Amino acid sequence: MKGLYRHRLLMILVALMALSTSSRAQRILTLEEAIATALQNNYDIQIAKNDSLVAAIDYSYRNAVFLPTINADAARTYNNNNQRQTLADGTERKSNGIRSNNLQASIGLDWVLFDGFRMFATRDKAAAFLQAGSHTAKAQVINTVAQVVNTYYNISRQQQLIKATDVQIRLNNDRSRLAQYKLEIGSGAKPDVLQSKVDLNEQKSLKMQQETLIGQLKQQLIQAMNSNIKEHEFSIPDTIPLNAYIALGDIQEGIDQTNPDLLLARSNIEIAKYTLKETKAGLWPTIAFGSAYNYSRTVNKRVLNNFSTLFNQLNGYNYGFTATVPIFNQFRVRRQIRQDQLSVNLQELSYENQRSLINLSVINAFKDYQQQQKFLKLEEESIALAEENVTIVFETYKLGSYPGTIKGSAAESGTGL
Repeated sequence: MKGLYRHRLLMILVALMALSTSSRAQRILTLEEAIATALQNNYDIQIAKNDSLVAAIDYSYRNAVFLPTINADAARTYNNNNQRQTLADGTERKSNGIRSNNLQASIGLDWVLFDGFRMFATRDKAAAFLQAGSHTAKAQVINTVAQVVNTYYNISRQQQLIKATDVQIRLNNDRSRLAQYKLEIGSGAKPDVLQSKVDLNEQKSLKMQQETLIGQLKQQLIQAMNSNIKEHEFSIPDTIPLNAYIALGDIQEGIDQTNPDLLLARSNIEIAKYTLKETKAGLWPTIAFGSAYNYSRTVNKRVLNNFSTLFNQLNGYNYGFTATVPIFNQFRVRRQIRQDQLSVNLQELSYENQRSLINLSVINAFKDYQQQQKFLKLEEESIALAEENVTIVFETYKLGSYPGTIKGSAAESGTGL
């Protein structure tokens, strides 16, 4: 018996040590830490930042559209030919293995001096793309923070629901035991016992569902943070702070200048307008300056014609101006101008629609916020009344199940036991 007692004591100590280690390993994850981790590691934010960096690179080279284009070419060719000639007087000349080589090199400069102001529109368009990329990145940051906050407090909410479910489980467990006791002393009924067990199992099932949901929400939070932390390594406080002093005017004030979605829509309008300017430049003539330096050298090892050159070299430069005047191009430019104008109108409509939707969302969210405040007060009052009612009913239920009370009730009725 002593050996069995020592073995059980050892098992209890091991279990206590395991529980102590588990409690030390789990830490409290604050909302600030979750947001900071998501801002640093979230994939969607990194992708948005990458797109913004691409636009920033294009913007840094925006003035390059005013610079000329310079290209250099070089080629070296070796020839080994068999040649046969018949002259007008009937003389024939024939030779095999005639070798020659040719060296050519050139460097050219092309500089567009005027293209209907397309260069200016392209430069300004790069700035609009940079702004759009910045607004996209800010929108993604806001969406990610909102996702983290909603998931974080949803976990906290589910944990509070589990606590409420634990209370119901304890009450139903006591109710089940009392119903079983009443049945055993002859004052209860079998259906009451069965119903109490069914209610108890329903609450246990509900708790299992809530625990599963918490696990899923934790995985969503980990994915949003892009963290290596494990689900069982952190916990979240059960408190949810409430700001009861939010005003609708404070939310709507300056929303056109601060909301990243509206700012992005406005940038898209600017981009469409610059695209229209680029297209309209096709109606203007293009004036360009061109210059080149050329070098060519040919060496023939042997020739059939005595008047042919064994060595020929040419080098020099040239320059000049060119003007391209559009006269008729099957109305391609005018058709594109009309399409680009429609694109500008579409972006403006999209902006107004986005603005209307955001204002509607703000108003509905604020009304829901006010309604939820009223619900919270009602729920707090209902919870207090429910707790008082449960206490009264449960105490009455226990009092009715006590043997002495039953005997007293039977004596008063004159039946006796």
